[in-house]
Amino acid sequence: MEYLNFAVELARNAGDVLKHYMRGEKHVELKGRANLVTAADKEAEALIISRIRERYPHHSILAEESGASGPAGSSESGAGKWIIDPLDGTTNFAHQYPFFCVSVGYEEAGRVLCGAVYDPWRDEMFSGARGIGSFMNGERLRVSDAELLRSALIMTGFPYGFRDKIRTAMAQFEAFLVDSQAVRRGGSAALDMCYTALGRVDGFWEMDLLPWDTAAGLVIVEEAGGRVTDFSGQPFSIYGKQLLVSNGRIHEEMVEVLRKCQMGI
Repeated sequence: MEYLNFAVELARNAGDVLKHYMRGEKHVELKGRANLVTAADKEAEALIISRIRERYPHHSILAEESGASGPAGSSESGAGKWIIDPLDGTTNFAHQYPFFCVSVGYEEAGRVLCGAVYDPWRDEMFSGARGIGSFMNGERLRVSDAELLRSALIMTGFPYGFRDKIRTAMAQFEAFLVDSQAVRRGGSAALDMCYTALGRVDGFWEMDLLPWDTAAGLVIVEEAGGRVTDFSGQPFSIYGKQLLVSNGRIHEEMVEVLRKCQMGI
């Protein structure tokens, strides 16, 4: 619980930074054609890193804006690693579209043990830890009971470099539009995962995500009874490039949709 409580504290404190900037000047910079960074990203990340350094100086950190840091070899030796995204959904944030969050995950010996995802706009704190469960503002989370893909609401996202994979991305999007009840594109993978854990949606898929997008959400979904794999249904790694999340009941149908897309069926 120590690391979970700290993750929640970090996410909320960084969320307060985002609140300060939400309706004001964002100071947007471009890291790529569709990849933005704002003053809020940088300030929130600096706050999280400084707090981790103060409390756990022997831990390593993997952060979206500043990359990997910490004692050499700390991850390999089994010491903890904090995996953070200070602002997941930066494009939404820059346009004042209310779907963004802070994500803080904690990994030890290659396994994500706990995490917190905070949506400052709605003041919704998602959290979870292995063997403890997952929660939203203290209420226990459970995935939906949707049994069939045709009655399911699915979420997705497009990677920043999706223009280079437009045919693949759109083939998957079209296939799920046809086979599900509806598809939504939110723009924050961490929140998409948490919405699956909460049962607001029934599943989520995306390619080319990075560890800070998925670390906290992984624990939250699995502790809510959901399933997380790659597109073929194999075990998921936060360092992999394919993410498929569901309530478990519709998972095999989602795998089959993605298999047919890969085969061009």
